Amino acid sequence: MERLTGRIILLWGWRRAVTAFLAGALAVLAQAPYDFFAVGFVSFPILVWLLDGATAPAMSGVLRRFRPAFAVGWWFGFGYFLAGLWWIGSALLVEADSFAWALPFAVLGVPVMLAFFYGFATALARLLWSDGIGRIAALAFGFGIAEWLRTFLFTGFPWNAIGYAAMPVPALMQSVSVVGLVGMNALAVFVFAMPALLSDSRHRRLGLVLAAILCVLHAGFGWYRLSRPAGEGERKLTVRIVQPAVDMSRKWNPAEEAKVFDDLMRLSAEAPAEGHAKPQLILWPETSVPFLLTDRPDALAAIGAMLTEGQMLLAGAVRSEGDGKQTATIYYNSVVAIDAGGEIVNAVDKIHLVPFGEYLPFSNLLDRIGLKQIVAGPMDFEPGTLRKPIDLPGGILATPFICYEIIFPQLVAIDVATSDIIVNVTNDAWFGNTPGPYQHFRQAQVRAVETGLPVVRAANTGISGAIDHQGRVIDALAIDAHAYFDVDLPVPAGGSRRVLPYGMIGLAIVGLFGLISAAAMAVRRVKPN
Repeated sequence: MERLTGRIILLWGWRRAVTAFLAGALAVLAQAPYDFFAVGFVSFPILVWLLDGATAPAMSGVLRRFRPAFAVGWWFGFGYFLAGLWWIGSALLVEADSFAWALPFAVLGVPVMLAFFYGFATALARLLWSDGIGRIAALAFGFGIAEWLRTFLFTGFPWNAIGYAAMPVPALMQSVSVVGLVGMNALAVFVFAMPALLSDSRHRRLGLVLAAILCVLHAGFGWYRLSRPAGEGERKLTVRIVQPAVDMSRKWNPAEEAKVFDDLMRLSAEAPAEGHAKPQLILWPETSVPFLLTDRPDALAAIGAMLTEGQMLLAGAVRSEGDGKQTATIYYNSVVAIDAGGEIVNAVDKIHLVPFGEYLPFSNLLDRIGLKQIVAGPMDFEPGTLRKPIDLPGGILATPFICYEIIFPQLVAIDVATSDIIVNVTNDAWFGNTPGPYQHFRQAQVRAVETGLPVVRAANTGISGAIDHQGRVIDALAIDAHAYFDVDLPVPAGGSRRVLPYGMIGLAIVGLFGLISAAAMAVRRVKPN
């Protein structure tokens, strides 16, 4: 072990960069759909040893001093995000004639930019670097800060945060209800990196015992939480989740409008299986209807005729404001609620839009060179201003999140403060049968655990499913399945509603690692030779 460690520490130039890249790429196997979390115990010790050797001449300036550590983290991040997000390019191949040219920019450009966060993480860690367990705490601190910044900087994109690697199954997700994703990120790095101590007698026993204790607490708390009986006052909501699996080549084709709508209606109107009650809620996916419902009173009337008293349809749909003449028409990516009278009684607009997917940044400039948004539809969307819960049958309140809004922990936690369930509608058909839809679904599971609320999720295709408030999948449809399912969703009397506590606890854990690493560095400096 010491010989291997020494060789990794002494790597330089392109060999160090390639090793860091491969270690990052390997770490992706800990994410969905692979869930082989054991690779974390290989990738992160390698990263520690690379940082041990990431030194600069003693008389170097501040920036030059931390450049080697930043480079190691950047290459690690580039490998991690390239291996974990390559599937983004699939969206550009749906209309390959128009967008295939952008494939290298999407597949390589996104990882290049996200890798800067991990470069920052390792540079920050190196600032507090010492020996033994102190440097493990420094790495956990650096990644904890970097992953927290990734939730909101530059619109935010916390996809495949390191903490998810420690939560492959519901029993290992329950800790996030206490420490939040921020805390899980730091704790996961701390534990994954601990085998780096095997090559050094300093703190070896302490580190391994501490890692074992944290693992036992993590798994034990999950077992305890999942073994508890359901709370008093639990209600049931009967839900039908519809997955139409519309091919994206047909999605916005005017000639296919009637077929797409008729198929949604047929799946929704099917009689429930024997012994099952009719659904109180029917859920359609994101932009499920390829036209404006307000322009089609016949469609609304057909929906009203299909629904009976006590039923409601929540449908992902494009919503517009303005007449296009005296006032400009504005479009929103929305979830609309339709009652048995065929009336739209409520709507919630998507607030966190996907850059280049649902709107074009700097559109006035980029329009001139022929660029347009890529995936969401034939129009630019405007962001909504307010997310509010929708009243469902039975007095249940549901808060909708559209597509990737579900990946933002703090956004979800704040907006569901008065809700009983979370609704997520999406269209992952752009990404086919790649790791993307599985990673998206995993993040929805973790949001359920964080908030203590069940999630119902309808995808055009991707993974449609019902998730209980502890992250367990009650039922789901496979990618590309053209089907529906009915589920009796258990609705607890109240979710955790802990918006600030779990966020604060997570940041406190990150700060604790910072204090430990700073103390270890100070002790090392004053220790006599």
